[in-house]
Amino acid sequence: MKRLNCLLMVLLFAVAGCKPKPAAPDIGSAQVKFYDAHGIIRQIAADRHSATIQHDAIAGYMPAMTMDFPVRDTNELNGLAPSDEVTFKLAVGENEDWIEAVRFVSHRIEDVTNGVVMIHEAMPELKPGDLLPDCDLTDENGDRIRFSDFRGRALAFTFFFTRCPLPDYCPRMSKNFAETRQILLNTPGTPTNWQFLSISFDPGFDTPEMLASYAKYFRDNNPDRWRFAAASTNAIARLAPQLDLMVARDSTSISHNLRTVVLDPQGRITRQFDGNQWTPRMMADALLSAARGQTNPAAP
Repeated sequence: MKRLNCLLMVLLFAVAGCKPKPAAPDIGSAQVKFYDAHGIIRQIAADRHSATIQHDAIAGYMPAMTMDFPVRDTNELNGLAPSDEVTFKLAVGENEDWIEAVRFVSHRIEDVTNGVVMIHEAMPELKPGDLLPDCDLTDENGDRIRFSDFRGRALAFTFFFTRCPLPDYCPRMSKNFAETRQILLNTPGTPTNWQFLSISFDPGFDTPEMLASYAKYFRDNNPDRWRFAAASTNAIARLAPQLDLMVARDSTSISHNLRTVVLDPQGRITRQFDGNQWTPRMMADALLSAARGQTNPAAP
């Protein structure tokens, strides 16, 4: 992976943000809600199915931040380029979000670094086969746990925070873990040495009590082989660069990309899923391969 400066890392990777909300996440209803928005395009994906936009506060939904938005109709981006000021509508449904009605306003370049701080240290990125360094976490019961506590089991872990509002980001990671766990629990003859771990990078808000409430929403009162925990800011600063996890904070929000990792029973990385396109079936296959000591193909 190319090593970018902090500004580019904030702008070029998929990110998600937050606004205060109840412990059980409100991930929408069957009816799609639309919000008017304004911002500056920072990047357009090569396939034109997403655009990174530094947007102003979206009234009634979320504060100002830089985010990667899915685009259903690629024609929406015709004639647009980075540094273009645009207006658009953010559509939020039960399980997905996207932008539409993208309209050019002007072309301008602004200083977008003000108020953005990366919590990041210079460390080499880990590869499949590498041993993941240990890390102190605090789980939903207030207990101190470490990655090494799960040795002997294949471990799938992902990152989230409970205030993340967009259904395509943290809520999707939790829903995918829930569906993957059901696949494994309901399939006869599968190995039992596997474990899920969801790690919050918002320890100030995601207390053990908050994590327990959030976990109950997704685990349906069944904690079997799925723990929720929070990592300290210092722990994330050490761990993030090794997994190419980007976490940025300002005074009102958190922006981040998505990383989900599978470890073998010895604590070595066997698979890393970037973004939100992986499915529960893909995760089940990767976790079972790791539990059985098999080498899993690299993620696309």
